[in-house]
Amino acid sequence: MLYFLHYLGLNIFHYISVRTIIAFFISFFLTLYLMPKFIKWAKNKATQPILEDVKKHQNKKNTPTMGGVVFIFSAIVATLLSAYPNLYIVLAIFVAIGFMIIGVIDDWQKVTKQNNKAGLTPKLKFILQWIFALTFATILYLIGFDTDFYIPFYKYPLFDMKYFAILFWAFVMVGMSNAVNLTDGLDGLATIPSVFAFMTLLLFSYLMGNKIFSNYLFLPYEEGIGEISIFASAMIGALLGFLWYNANPAQVFMGDSGSLSVGGSIGYLAIITKTEILLILIGFIFIIETLSVMLQVGSYKTRKKRIFLMAPIHHHFELKGWNENQVTIRFWIIALITNLIAILSIKIR
Repeated sequence: MLYFLHYLGLNIFHYISVRTIIAFFISFFLTLYLMPKFIKWAKNKATQPILEDVKKHQNKKNTPTMGGVVFIFSAIVATLLSAYPNLYIVLAIFVAIGFMIIGVIDDWQKVTKQNNKAGLTPKLKFILQWIFALTFATILYLIGFDTDFYIPFYKYPLFDMKYFAILFWAFVMVGMSNAVNLTDGLDGLATIPSVFAFMTLLLFSYLMGNKIFSNYLFLPYEEGIGEISIFASAMIGALLGFLWYNANPAQVFMGDSGSLSVGGSIGYLAIITKTEILLILIGFIFIIETLSVMLQVGSYKTRKKRIFLMAPIHHHFELKGWNENQVTIRFWIIALITNLIAILSIKIR
C-alpha cells in the first residue's frame, strides 16, 4: 500500500530500503501491542501441555501457547502495508499462512485435550505439509521461476532442475518447517536463529532484486525479488516483538502455529534467493537439531543404543548440566557465526 504513495509525489516510498525499515517497525510494534491481549485470553483457553519426559520444564505447564498466530499476523499486516504485491510477495504470504494453519490445528488439539501428544499425528502433519509445499512449489514453477541449481561460493548454476525443481523446493520448505519446529523447545531458542536467517535472506533478496548489485556480485537477478526483503524484515520485527514476551522465563510460546510457519517461510525465501544449499549455514542450528533427532532414532532402531542423552540436542546439553539460558545463548552465538559465513559467500564466489 505504501508503495503506491510515490504516485502522489511521495517518492521516498518508491525505495525498497525505506519500506523494508517501515515493515520492521510496523510488525514489531503491532506484535508488542497485540501479544499481551493474546496472552490474557490464552491463559484460560490455550496453555501449553509439557512432555512428561522433560521434567525440568514442568514449571512451564500453564504457559500460554499459539503466540505464533499473533506475530505471523503482524508480519503479514506489515508486509501488505509496505510491499508491492507482486507474485513473490503474495506467495510468501500464502506460505506463511498455509504452514501456520497446520500448526494451529495441531496446537488447538493439544491445548483442548491438555496432552502434548494429542495433536495431529506425525504422518498426517507431514502429509499436510507436503500438500501445501507441493502446491506452492508448483505455482512457482508455473509462473516461470528460474529452476537452475546453485551451490555456495560458486557464481554459475550447476544444472537446470527443470520439473524436478518442484520436488526439491517442496522438500526444502517441509524440511525447514520441521527443523524449526524441532528447535522450538527452550525459551527464545528458535527465535533468534530465525531472526539471523531472515536477516541473511533479506540481504540476498535485496541484492538479487537489484540489477546493478546482482551483476557486480554475480548473483542471479530476478525482477521483483527485492520486495521479498520487506517480508523478511516484517518477520524479523514480528519475531523480536514476540521475543519480548518469550524471553526466559517465557510468558508465551510460539507453538507449532509459529514454528511451522517460520520454518516454511525460511525455506521459501531460500528457494527464491537460490540459497537452498546455503541453508546448511543459514539454518545451521535447525539442521543440527534435526540431525540429532535422526541420528538418535536411527541409532536406537538399529543398535538399541542412544547417541545423545535426549534428542533434540538442546535437551542433551540440558541433561549434561547446562542451564536453559546457557544452551539458548550459546546456540544463538553459533547461529550468528554461521550466518556471517553465509553472508561472506556473497563476495567469495
